[in-house]
Amino acid sequence: MKLVLLLFLTLGVGLLQAQAQAQAQAQAQAQAQAQAQTPDTHAALRQCRSLADAAARLACYDQLPWPAPPPAVSAATPAPAVPASAPGANPALLAAPAAFGLPRPEDPVQAIASHIPGLFEGWGPKELIRLANGQVWQVTDGSQAVYRLREPKVTVRRAAFGTFVLDIDGANQVPRVRRVE
Repeated sequence: MKLVLLLFLTLGVGLLQAQAQAQAQAQAQAQAQAQAQTPDTHAALRQCRSLADAAARLACYDQLPWPAPPPAVSAATPAPAVPASAPGANPALLAAPAAFGLPRPEDPVQAIASHIPGLFEGWGPKELIRLANGQVWQVTDGSQAVYRLREPKVTVRRAAFGTFVLDIDGANQVPRVRRVE
């Protein structure tokens, strides 16, 4: 008995859905005819917006005339030249539009090794750390630590999202850094 009742309910729901779809199609056809007579796009949009039934409203919007899309930029079209003397011009970014979306070649250097000359007493937020190779790195993560290390060896290595971290021998913390010199 329950199976018969479930089958009856399923058929009833299916019939209701079919009836709703037929009504939506009829309304959409009426809307399309009305739109063909109305060249004003704003009036057609208002008419579609006034429909209460979501399927009919969608069908109405689908029938609206749309302007042709702009022509696509082909790969043969050269990118506009940016003068190298432009303020903020980055030579690596000048060729960026032509290479956009292509896999980037990996930088072969993933880490550098050096040492900090003299006595290293730790770091604080935004502190500059000068390495023996002449590079200067600034702490960017707001961390701080106090150490008393003489000539510690360091390794600057790539981290996530294009950032760098400074591994210091004898330190149990690793500050995130960026190169300033």
